[in-house]
Amino acid sequence: MPHIIVTGAAGFIGSHTVDCLLNSGHTVTGLDNFRTGQRANLAAALTRPDFTFHECDVARPGVLAALAAARPVDAIIHLAALVSVPESIAQPALNHSLNIEATFHVAEAARLHRVPRVVFASSAAVYGEPVRLPVSESDEKNPISPYGAAKLASEAILLGHAAAYGFVVRCHRYFNVFGPRQDPASPYSGVISIFQRQYRESRPVTVYGDGCQTRDFISVHDVARANALATTASHSGIANICTGQGTSLLELASHFARRHPAAGSPIHAPARAGDILHSIGNPSEAQRTLGFRATVTVESGLAELGAE
Repeated sequence: MPHIIVTGAAGFIGSHTVDCLLNSGHTVTGLDNFRTGQRANLAAALTRPDFTFHECDVARPGVLAALAAARPVDAIIHLAALVSVPESIAQPALNHSLNIEATFHVAEAARLHRVPRVVFASSAAVYGEPVRLPVSESDEKNPISPYGAAKLASEAILLGHAAAYGFVVRCHRYFNVFGPRQDPASPYSGVISIFQRQYRESRPVTVYGDGCQTRDFISVHDVARANALATTASHSGIANICTGQGTSLLELASHFARRHPAAGSPIHAPARAGDILHSIGNPSEAQRTLGFRATVTVESGLAELGAE
């Protein structure tokens, strides 16, 4: 069966991607250094004979290449990263190491050991504040953080290697991913998991600004499926992984409030400098090149979390 390496396998998106691959009949090797990932996320995968796990750091030279040399690899799904925009601003050197240098090691492992496909976790952060909505892959890229800049640079590194050395790279620009296993206590967590925790504790949520800012929320189940689809892609390319639908923070809060009325109304705080007001992606490229279309609505995803 196809053998897939997943970096960042114990993370939120990584663990769901591992489960999706295993359930599709793939053999999976997972890597994680547990900087932000959790072993508990891999509880089901670790019971399976078709999953092998290595606690290691893909940002260290030679680590991934050694694993790729040990047995043939059909694809690498590179999800390991520094995933916090604020941390990338506070520690730009760490951002460079964990995001740009680590991606170079992935590209080199693919080159040295003839891995035919690499799937890369990029981000809508490469666009910055979109000049139009929904934002398409060809629209202007203006990252406003070291994190967004590193994702854009990583795309270029991988696509350059792919063109020069003859392998396929798929860069997935994730929008606002949500779902089970997203840790609300983590500084890297998304707004849905933070809202979920506060409403369950009957505490009002804090909304920065007027709450009319919109996000394109996509279920982690759909993201994992898009990653799995890309492991058989025949051509390199970039695609937004999104729904094409925007949900405001006030709409999101109202979903939770219906189930948790004791929490009270949201508390409004001043808008935060640097926050993007609206982020909605155009999903047509992923539909055209991967046959991917998001199927989990915000409402059904929240119901899975116990918010509806």
